[in-house]
Amino acid sequence: MPVTISSAFDAGNIRVVKQDGDSIDLEIVKDHLSDFYQWFYFRLSGAAGREITLRITNCAGSAYPHGWPDYKGVMSLDREEWVRIADTSYADGMLTMKLTPPQDLVWIAYFAPYSMERHHDLVTTIAGIPGVGYSSLGKSLDGQDIDCLTIGDGPLNAWLYARQHPGESMAEWWMEGALEKLTDEDDPVARVLRRECTFRVVPNMNPDGSRRGHLRTNAAGTNLNREWHAPSAEKSPEVLCVRNAMDETGVDFAMDVHGDEAIPANFLAGFEGIPSHTQRQQKLFELFGETLERLSPDFQRSQGYEIAAPGQANMSMSTTQLAERYGCVSMTLEMPFKDNFDLPDEVYGWSPQRSKYLAYACLDSLHAILPELTRATAERNAAKREKVTA
Repeated sequence: MPVTISSAFDAGNIRVVKQDGDSIDLEIVKDHLSDFYQWFYFRLSGAAGREITLRITNCAGSAYPHGWPDYKGVMSLDREEWVRIADTSYADGMLTMKLTPPQDLVWIAYFAPYSMERHHDLVTTIAGIPGVGYSSLGKSLDGQDIDCLTIGDGPLNAWLYARQHPGESMAEWWMEGALEKLTDEDDPVARVLRRECTFRVVPNMNPDGSRRGHLRTNAAGTNLNREWHAPSAEKSPEVLCVRNAMDETGVDFAMDVHGDEAIPANFLAGFEGIPSHTQRQQKLFELFGETLERLSPDFQRSQGYEIAAPGQANMSMSTTQLAERYGCVSMTLEMPFKDNFDLPDEVYGWSPQRSKYLAYACLDSLHAILPELTRATAERNAAKREKVTA
């Protein structure tokens, strides 16, 4: 049986460049109408018991070439359990994965995929739980729904949203964990959160890019997390419909969930540098991070992105735009494609299950800071009323 590779399926991405027996050269395909690429996902068949060498030859020109050193690909026999390919190496702009598949059909990816089919299963399951509301906030450029789930009936408006960058599939695994916890009737933390907050959860901001196998953009080649200052129906209807819904509800707490290619750790990015930055906002952000660090050994605050200087924030990004627009506490959560090097797992690396556990810890952290969040929100609203009266 010849060895074959295919990627013509939901979220698939790879191109065969050359095949010489059991050695195959591959290229990652760029996002449509964009130069971004790094996500790969393909099926390898006919290789049971044979030592296969897979070389992805165009890694040097990828979106984040610093993401390849120390990275290991993932493989699955059943598309449920994804293990790291131990013999993965990177040199001279080329990622090499060597493996001997135990069966004739295996699946290989940059990270455990979260397909649109699984997304639909998740949304359908959660929407069917009593007390959960569902709405389509709008349509993507390919005509897919921007799904939103509403949980709880408290006075605080909390927004959780993920996969602006579709190749960061760990973000929707995190969402699956968050939704499971928020709808758990036996979880005391979830009961209090539902009483004190109204959650609006958008598990996938970029369904088109997810289905097309993109790393970072939608069907128009637009990076959604650079559109929040001026979203448009032509380029970024996904952002436009979500931001419009936020305008209707207001925002007191927001978390944008992502993955980072290069940094082998979980970390938060905030809104320092926005024009209206307040100490009230900053203290809440820092309190959340300190609390999460205490609760989860998988989270840390020593590594992360460079902090913007006063007045120098990038206002096209959601976290900064929301903090400025609503005066709320907002944040970006980043998870690794590689592993958490402070607490490594040689078999799985950073994984779907660990992403879900981190979601549980994030919600526990939100519960822990509820008194401070409630007080800060009341102060902010009072200040707004005084400004209007004056």
